[in-house]
Amino acid sequence: MRHTRNEKTEALGRVIDTLDILRVKCPWDAKQTNESLRANTIEEVYELAGALLSGNNDEIRKELGDVLLHILFYSKIGEEKEAFDIADVADALNSKLIFRHPHVFGDVKVKDSHNVETNWEQIKLREKGGNRTVLAGVPEALPALIKACRVQEKAANVGFDWENRADVWAKVREEVTEVEAEIENMDHDRLESEFGDLLFAVVNAARLYKVNPDNALERTNRKFISRFNHIEKRAAEQGRRLADMTLAEMDALWNEAKTQEK
Repeated sequence: MRHTRNEKTEALGRVIDTLDILRVKCPWDAKQTNESLRANTIEEVYELAGALLSGNNDEIRKELGDVLLHILFYSKIGEEKEAFDIADVADALNSKLIFRHPHVFGDVKVKDSHNVETNWEQIKLREKGGNRTVLAGVPEALPALIKACRVQEKAANVGFDWENRADVWAKVREEVTEVEAEIENMDHDRLESEFGDLLFAVVNAARLYKVNPDNALERTNRKFISRFNHIEKRAAEQGRRLADMTLAEMDALWNEAKTQEK
């Protein structure tokens, strides 16, 4: 469904008006602070991420609304503190978008999206209040897998990357060898470090082949859950508990689940 510019503006206005009322009349909404909302915001973003992977447009729309509520809520709190409001947030975003897209709003020429990404990092280093170093913009609190991908992308955008992406597989094999060697020593700290190096190398390989490693791992998580649920369901149909089954019996049901997927 497409809406006019006025309809979109009016819809946002209604949400803002409703939030203004809730902030005064609802005891729960009235007591919320930036700190109290933070955990809920993180949860809502993850729920949106799950909806995006599902491809269900109704779920995506609903979760986007939940995230939008939090953006408006923080803006409302900022307004009450006379620090900023939603208009300031939108204006700052608009200015940033224009400044970081000189190939659209200026006279900079780019050949492709890779040029855009490279220019983006250079612009962020130059802009007032921007990142002081290349990796400074990567949030500390990001989950480790996503953080690994982001630091690699940012380093690559300033030229620190493999010249030939196929060469990354030698690095992956090297890290596997180092993990296997460390297993013999059973020094937990060193083993953890080597596993980290291996995971980092695999994330790098995924990035170089244009695969989002977080999305890829989540697809496998969901596939594993679906297949394991099938094992559990079939065992129950046979009146058996998983703990009483042999690994071979569970493997047979696992393969049955794989066959059904095809």
